[in-house]
Amino acid sequence: MALHTRLTRMLGIEHPIIQGGMAWTATAELAAAVSNAGGLGIIGAGHMPTDLLREQIRNAKAATDKPFGVNLMLLTPHIDDIVEMVLDERVAVVTTGAGNPGKYMAALKEAGIKVLPIAPSTALARRMESIGADAIIGEGMEAGGHIGELTTMVLTPQLVDAVSIPVVAAGGIADGRGVAAAFALGAEGVQVGTRFMCAEECTIHPSVKAQVIKAKDRDTVVTGRSTGHPVRVLKNKLSRQIMELDRDNQPEAIEELGAGKLALAMRQGDVDMGSLMAGQSAAMVCAIQPAAEIVTEMLAEAEAVLRRLGGLPE
Repeated sequence: MALHTRLTRMLGIEHPIIQGGMAWTATAELAAAVSNAGGLGIIGAGHMPTDLLREQIRNAKAATDKPFGVNLMLLTPHIDDIVEMVLDERVAVVTTGAGNPGKYMAALKEAGIKVLPIAPSTALARRMESIGADAIIGEGMEAGGHIGELTTMVLTPQLVDAVSIPVVAAGGIADGRGVAAAFALGAEGVQVGTRFMCAEECTIHPSVKAQVIKAKDRDTVVTGRSTGHPVRVLKNKLSRQIMELDRDNQPEAIEELGAGKLALAMRQGDVDMGSLMAGQSAAMVCAIQPAAEIVTEMLAEAEAVLRRLGGLPE
């Protein structure tokens, strides 16, 4: 049983699994490994300098002959330069977040790049379809990092009803049961972030991987609500300090305190004062595995669930 959809055919991939474009986490090593496993690997641009991102793209090209993509955070100050470089490097796929990609859509499409914006609402999804998006990534609030207000369970079917292009479900999906559920809701693919944090090829600090593996069901919290840009993280000293500032409605202090803290965690391993961005599915991640093994396990479990459900009596 193969899970082939409009999404897999459009992107030229074997399996409908997209790896989340997590800043300071989704590097060339992880992206290439996921693409080699038949999914779609993504390099997370974040605030990465343009030259460093170009190097990451070229490293991924050297490590895989399969399609991979780049996630663009549109609020990055030098986003114009990044887009120019992505066009020059002819990346196969771009996913976008933290803004409207409309300014760049025509150039990306003209270059043959598939564009998959993240949309936390039906209104934004319709807007993205109208300007040429190839698919929509609907990310629920279960996800790690910057989140919206709706859950994956309610957002996905509404997006499916709102647009005619493929919908990718994201947020809270870490095993094959989540994949099967996403398909039941009408999605044609899934985006997986937190579980791939514990892929062998993921280059984040081992201390962060250990925190993900030991996480329990209530170990994530949403911080920074007063800034208008809420973020889901694993609980630690930093999250407690930010939540105190949230209660006192001090968004400027939160922005100052949070600056540089994601890199502090992911690259330097500070699990106390670093930002441990991870989703609620962290509690479902139990081991460090090769990316290919993660993809294979998720697909096998999804196929088993779908077969079982397909055998229900009329």
